[in-house]
Amino acid sequence: MFLTLEKQKKDNVALIDDDNNRVTYKNIIDFCHEYNKTVKKRSLLFLLCENTVGAVMNYIACLENGIIPLLLNALIDEELLEELYQKYKPQYLCMPAKMVNKRKDLFGNGRIIMELYRYSIVEVDTVECLMHEKLALLMSTSGSTGSSKLVRYSRKNLEVNAKNVAKVFEWTEKEKPICDLPMNYTMGLNVINSHLIVGATVVLTEYNLMRPEYWKIVKQEQCTNFTGVPFSYSVLAKLGADKMELPYLMTLAEGGGSLSENEFKMWAEYASRNGKRFFATFGTTETSARMAYLPPSLAMEKTGSIGIAIPEGELFLLDEDGKEIKEIEAQGELGYRGPNVTMGYAVCRDELRLGDVFCGEYHTGDIAKRDKDGCYFIIGRKSRFIKLLGMRVSLDECEKL
Repeated sequence: MFLTLEKQKKDNVALIDDDNNRVTYKNIIDFCHEYNKTVKKRSLLFLLCENTVGAVMNYIACLENGIIPLLLNALIDEELLEELYQKYKPQYLCMPAKMVNKRKDLFGNGRIIMELYRYSIVEVDTVECLMHEKLALLMSTSGSTGSSKLVRYSRKNLEVNAKNVAKVFEWTEKEKPICDLPMNYTMGLNVINSHLIVGATVVLTEYNLMRPEYWKIVKQEQCTNFTGVPFSYSVLAKLGADKMELPYLMTLAEGGGSLSENEFKMWAEYASRNGKRFFATFGTTETSARMAYLPPSLAMEKTGSIGIAIPEGELFLLDEDGKEIKEIEAQGELGYRGPNVTMGYAVCRDELRLGDVFCGEYHTGDIAKRDKDGCYFIIGRKSRFIKLLGMRVSLDECEKL
């Protein structure tokens, strides 16, 4: 079964949301069986996501039953949703039940075929979509805006990344992460996958860090870990979270961009001082969320580093001619090889038939340096370098100065 959910303790709670909906691993398995009777295999489905039990249940049921979902924010702009709808022509729309009437102009005479966990599935009268046999999931290259350029995932991409991220963090079934990052954003989805694969309980929330309800949930549920982007950590600093009494919150993970040097030091020191773990991580949508991490033991020593490759992966550097740089200490474009590298892109319905274009290797477009210990540091984007009097100048470094 997807994420080996059948191996988990059936009565353990898998998901909790803001409305205190709680589902066990058995509930998820039963829901997947019900889905199999209702939604056609190898069909294309638009899943309008909230951080709720219903959204995650539908995502898992799709992956388990060979239905290909495109994950989109439930609050996506209507014009953009219409553009995606016309371009990809899904056979099903899955959305919060409360939104069905609002979206009726989109799906016309479509009929509701299933309503469970506050989500409705609408079957739309469109032509069958021919897709590659290994295609399992679609995500937008821009999780926030819902770009029509999509990244194509295989089931293996998702499962191997979940397994290896769980291994890096040493997650167990006792974990209880707070997940406020949207599930249609690759990092948010990885938080969910990497915890479900070990039988943990994922606490989903639509509240943001500045809401008192958020911290009430963290304390009530005794959440054990938090994953945030740089903005999240800026907000935490402003809220004085480093002075809060959070004895159960033992792991702080960061990704989705670089912290400033001062912020990085601040959280590394906070974790060290309080017996917690601070993980800096790095990844892209094209690599199923995460491809590098800095071990917490190095956080104080390697300020700003993204660290080393996750298990089964390999980081490397390329020179201006695209050749791999073998010297230990070097600078160049960051590349990555591993089984979590996705299948490639799609910009229209016909491209959903494509096979694996990336072939396990992805060039990030980021310029990085590798130190003598093999740790990597992002120093800018390839597109943000200029040649001035024959010298390569980083606009990012200039901005920082």
